[in-house]
Amino acid sequence: MNIFKSLTKVSLIAGVFLIASCESLDEINVNPNGVPTSEANANLLLPGIQRGIATSLLNLGYQEIGGTVQHTQKDGWWTGHNQYEWGLVDWNGWYGLLRTNRFLGERATKENLEFHNGIHLAMRALIFGTITDLWGDAPYTNALKGDQIGADFEYPAYDSQEIIYKGVIADLQAASKIFATGKNVGIIPNYDLFFAGNATKWHQFTNSLLLRYAMRISSKLPDLAKSTIESVYSSGVYIKSAADDVAINYIGASSADSWPTAADFDAGSNFRRLKPATTLINKLLADNDPRLPIWSRPVHCRWVEDVTLNTAIDPFIRKNGVIVNGVKSYSDARYLTEIAAGGKFTRHYNPTLLGKKLDTGNYVGVPPAELEPSEYNLNPTPGQQVENQHVSQLADVYRNKSGGILRARIISASEVHFILAEAALRGWSAGAAKSNYDQAIKLSLDTWGVGSGYNAFIANPSVAYNSTLKQIIEQKWVASWTTATEAWFDYRRTGFPELKVGPGSPEPVVAIRFTYGNNEINFNAAQSKLAIDKLQVTYGKSRGNNNQWGKSWLIQGTGKPW
Repeated sequence: MNIFKSLTKVSLIAGVFLIASCESLDEINVNPNGVPTSEANANLLLPGIQRGIATSLLNLGYQEIGGTVQHTQKDGWWTGHNQYEWGLVDWNGWYGLLRTNRFLGERATKENLEFHNGIHLAMRALIFGTITDLWGDAPYTNALKGDQIGADFEYPAYDSQEIIYKGVIADLQAASKIFATGKNVGIIPNYDLFFAGNATKWHQFTNSLLLRYAMRISSKLPDLAKSTIESVYSSGVYIKSAADDVAINYIGASSADSWPTAADFDAGSNFRRLKPATTLINKLLADNDPRLPIWSRPVHCRWVEDVTLNTAIDPFIRKNGVIVNGVKSYSDARYLTEIAAGGKFTRHYNPTLLGKKLDTGNYVGVPPAELEPSEYNLNPTPGQQVENQHVSQLADVYRNKSGGILRARIISASEVHFILAEAALRGWSAGAAKSNYDQAIKLSLDTWGVGSGYNAFIANPSVAYNSTLKQIIEQKWVASWTTATEAWFDYRRTGFPELKVGPGSPEPVVAIRFTYGNNEINFNAAQSKLAIDKLQVTYGKSRGNNNQWGKSWLIQGTGKPW
């Protein structure tokens, strides 16, 4: 008991001393190393928003949606990439970016930073535009207001795509007016990852996004689309040079800030799983496209048709024509070394004895939605033991962490001119369709470093302008390499290119949307159900309305893409 009394007295004295030594209890809760939100510098918010948007779009376009539009296929862990088995997809990351962007807008307003408010409006438009592009109807008017009292904000209603797209265009137009002044008061250039505070380039970017979203709604709101595109074109302010493509570089310091298939972080496993699709490879080959070797490399070991062979296939590979006994395949690393030293590897087969033809091309893609893609073209090492030596890999540059063409691209000069070509084909005042189409192709070749091949490429009969929407969209699809979301959205509204699914697809047509995720279904059930019930479902009915083939307002009634 005496000990207890003594401890109590000591504690009481210590407590009194602690309180007396502080001016107030509030002072204890102040982080001496932190900055209150009321004093946050708006510039510090820019990199997280910009990098988040750019890398999120790249991860979609280079990964799952690259598979959807048949730029690529995977031969390991392929069901999501090749067969649209995405499950329920939450949009938390995108709304997280919107919350940070809302804070940017609040700080810009509080500090009278008009230039930063323009960036806030442009980024808000791009993020909301992406959300409705991917999912359909979504919380918009009452979104990002969870800190306000009321069920309307806790369980926000979903706005229609029509309202969201109109809001996107209105925000971009407002941002464009801000950037048109040329003023950039308060910007710290190093924090603006896109343009280092250059108001002119922000103006070009914003107007280019206006072209994108105006064309997106061209089937449902043609008058708004036409007037918006004609206004931007008449202003002359939009991205015109490949040097002005809107993209950010990767740092390459860790897996989080490196190219997604950088081999340094997983011994090249992710790189080797990702293969070019036959749909893209065959188009590049047919057009003698100079971008082919920039995006893909020849097969490690090429099949050779040999009717004199006494067996269906060579049991082993051949190096420079000579059988390498006991070796049916080298490792990827071994092939790279041997080929770099001048080795040429083949394997012979007799189609008569085998009973089928193999792909003997120098460049070979994987067909879409194969049941067992790792076995394609008679791979001797199916599964994930060793890469498929008889199928092309992506170009070696995609093993790297950063540098060169490894950029997270948001919009390009090429895309802009394809949009103008389509607008002109529709009869809108956007210049000549042919000149815009030709320029779009030239700008894409410039982007990928093969501009010197333009004259020969454009003279190819299959590439030379033929006044069809099909050709414009197909070439735009090719040019959207690593930004495949745009190709997907074009496919939905036009039906081009005419993508065909493979035997592994659960439905006979390509998927066209992301499903609403668990968070919305569980925590905003009533509102998400209203949106889900509005989807038009022809395929995937056994999955319910919330499936990858449900048509949202944007393409309902258009007869597209199927």
